[in-house]
Amino acid sequence: MKERNTPSDAIVNRQTVRVRFNECDPLGIVWHGHYIVYFEDGREAFGREHGISYLDVQHNGFATPIVRTVCEHFLPLKYGEIITVETTFVNLPTAKMMFRYRIFNEENKLVCSGETVQVFIDINGNLQLYNPSFYQEWKDKMGLS
Repeated sequence: MKERNTPSDAIVNRQTVRVRFNECDPLGIVWHGHYIVYFEDGREAFGREHGISYLDVQHNGFATPIVRTVCEHFLPLKYGEIITVETTFVNLPTAKMMFRYRIFNEENKLVCSGETVQVFIDINGNLQLYNPSFYQEWKDKMGLS
């Protein structure tokens, strides 16, 4: 069993999710594509908890499309299980947002891990090469500068 070790200075959110019926195949096992949805559940919960939600980004005139996704599966999940999605922010010097994910089952066993990378684009679709001011202010507030 892998433990939930994270660095003490990491900015983390832990979100519980119940595996829904529509996420499972005929054998009652979660279809692999839904793990990406669990990552999004974790990202949204992280943003709400730490003040950098999708709505915060949008209100500042930006979007953050995902440009990279990694997902590794270790154990299956089944219908009705309550899982924990652990989302950790990875501080980068570039104008990107990176999150790492670990999904644990009810037995606290690691069933999946992964990461996503998002970039900033403005309302005209222009890629931002430098941190937008609201994002830099958030990083400063969180002690990440």
